Amino acid sequence: MIETRQEPRAPDAGPPTLAKKPDIDLAVATLIAPEHAVRLRAIPFAREAGRVRIAMLDPADLAASDELAVLCSAPVSRIGATRDVFAEMLREGYGITAAQMAARLGGGAGDDELASNLEAIEADDLHRMAEQPSLINLVNLIILEGIRARASDVHLEPFEKKLAVKYRIDGMLVEQEPPPKQLQPAITSRVKIMAGMNIAERFAPQDGHISLRFEGRKIDIRVSTVPTLYGESVVMRILDKEAIQLDLQALGMGQADRDGMQKLIDLPHGMVLVTGPTGSGKTTTLYAALTKLYDPSLKIITIEDPVEYELSGVNQIPVNPKRGVSFADGLRSILRQDPDVIMVGEIRDYETAEISVRAALTGHLLFSTLHTNNAISAAGRLMDMGVEPFLLSSVLEGVLAQRLGRRLCQTCKKRAPIAEALAHRLAPAEAAMFPGGQGFVGAGCEACGGRGMKGRVGFFELILTTPAMRSGISSRMGMQELARTAPFTTMRRDGILKAAAGFTTVDEVLRATQDAEEAVDAGRAG
Repeated sequence: MIETRQEPRAPDAGPPTLAKKPDIDLAVATLIAPEHAVRLRAIPFAREAGRVRIAMLDPADLAASDELAVLCSAPVSRIGATRDVFAEMLREGYGITAAQMAARLGGGAGDDELASNLEAIEADDLHRMAEQPSLINLVNLIILEGIRARASDVHLEPFEKKLAVKYRIDGMLVEQEPPPKQLQPAITSRVKIMAGMNIAERFAPQDGHISLRFEGRKIDIRVSTVPTLYGESVVMRILDKEAIQLDLQALGMGQADRDGMQKLIDLPHGMVLVTGPTGSGKTTTLYAALTKLYDPSLKIITIEDPVEYELSGVNQIPVNPKRGVSFADGLRSILRQDPDVIMVGEIRDYETAEISVRAALTGHLLFSTLHTNNAISAAGRLMDMGVEPFLLSSVLEGVLAQRLGRRLCQTCKKRAPIAEALAHRLAPAEAAMFPGGQGFVGAGCEACGGRGMKGRVGFFELILTTPAMRSGISSRMGMQELARTAPFTTMRRDGILKAAAGFTTVDEVLRATQDAEEAVDAGRAG
């Protein structure tokens, strides 16, 4: 067996760790392939006294050390590295990007050599192409780089002369260097094989699931494909539980709204709704509420489409229409399970709405989401579905509306004048929050990848149901009048307060809350 050795250290000292990036001998780095460096979380960087020095995220991983010794064909010495140092060494040692590997795979073929008819490729050919080791490494790197870049989604979009690769980072799509077009069928097929899809079916939408481990943690990936004019468009939704913070304060919720949410969480029964468009963070907020609510003495059951993250101590049911499990059917079954708290992923129709209301009436605390522009519209939306006003008024306890905006990088943010086009859109009271017309912008730094933004922050609008509001719902009061029955802070004002405090920009607030603010203004001015 090839010998391995850990770096010598003083007695009783912890494992040695590189505090800064060392010089890397590129000839030594190439002793192992980039994909092995990523998988084993280790980088050979120097030779010393006949041994190969290897920086590892986990120098105590003896199994990885043994494999590294075999790959390097030499004894190895292990030394720890912080994540930041390791990332720098990875970039310098291999220059590894999916684009660089794709370029090596593509062989520089010109447009004339591109496959003109993807339909003619047989399933057996796709299997062979997708199982090539270099192709497997390319797809793995596309996914791993997306995870490392904190992307929520990876998009593979086929066009006439290129296959676009885009990462959605902090809500914005960022295009990457594209792989060669001729690799499109193989890349798509490899993703479908990983997701357990039928690679022979290229003309119907499909859904799949990938589970993998990255830096010692489990990552779930939802995969969706749809046929387009130039091949299948693939979207991979990255669900990294450890990358999200299921805490209302970490999501950006202010103290007053957190106190209001605590009152709703403490209720013995009733209905609590979270509203907003797709991608506004509704499910994450509900997960945070359930996490705060969790107690071993409570039976908590959810029905979701799909289950995005596994919550400890919570029974989670995925919707499965093919097997007869819809929101309505699943909710009926949940009520026979003696639950204390229920979460319905989304109220989409009258049947689900009606069962949800009756569940709240019969002593259950029920959380759900609804697609409306703002909080005050939720009651009208449920009544439009057919829910009786007198029933709704007795169970609706509170509505939270929200949007997401990009969060300023706190490392490189700086004051800057608010653009005149934006300043004109601020009300006098809002403009007064920015002395001298100065807001904040992100200058761009290493911590945020030069974007000036890092992460996302929520803009919230919480309404706690008042007696006047209950009366208004019972009498089918319009949104304009209903908006006057309950005091609340609008999402826009919440966002402006956060922009003034340096958590985001005025531009982000106006972009994210414009539709909701117009609806509330119309209601209050009516």
